[in-house]
Amino acid sequence: MTDSAATSETSTVPTSSTTDVPFAETISGHGGSPRVLLVWDAPNMDMGLGAILGGRPTAAFRPRFDALGRWLLQRTADVSRGPSGAGVEPEATVFTNIVPGSADVVRPWVDALRNVGYAVFAKPKLSDDSDVDADMLDHIELRRHTVGLAGLIVASADGQAFREPLLEVAAEGIPVTVIGFREHASWALTTEELEFVDLEDIPAVFREPLPRIGLDSLPDDGAWLTPFRPLQALLH
Repeated sequence: MTDSAATSETSTVPTSSTTDVPFAETISGHGGSPRVLLVWDAPNMDMGLGAILGGRPTAAFRPRFDALGRWLLQRTADVSRGPSGAGVEPEATVFTNIVPGSADVVRPWVDALRNVGYAVFAKPKLSDDSDVDADMLDHIELRRHTVGLAGLIVASADGQAFREPLLEVAAEGIPVTVIGFREHASWALTTEELEFVDLEDIPAVFREPLPRIGLDSLPDDGAWLTPFRPLQALLH
């Protein structure tokens, strides 16, 4: 990220009243220790989960971010026990788009994330191009070139956006993990430099097993595989 971009990010975040260090200073990379950084691509993960479920998730099939947070804390503890892991801190971030008019619906979810300890980057969805891919990549670059990365975890199936940048990070000797659903992340599963973790394999992330049916796990009498998006999308 350029200096001007870093300044812009700093100027748009609030100051935390619960810590001695202002949140703007922490999030902009001007203070703190090396991070095990989790970047959650909310639009992409929501789309992948919806494709598996064939619709919007009920409460039983919504990811539990407290369980994901405990998993991140354990990962950070494992890194800290390594030869160069002293002082490493976890950082959990969620990047999401907010469709105009949906703020009241999304606010409880965003507030719950913040209450658990996640920093949330929210951006209005004003057009098809106003996604958060560039913002996630900017934040990863910011961490690389300020406090430094002791580990990087990206929750997304978007290989087009992330594969090459993550390989660049891995080439520096930084462990890189991709969290996703095995049905949609073949690019990560087949890349030796990247570790892949299926979201459902993280303990207690889901209250109930996902109703997953793949080409490698078909019942003897066959099964319907739901479309990833409506046919009408071809008209746009």
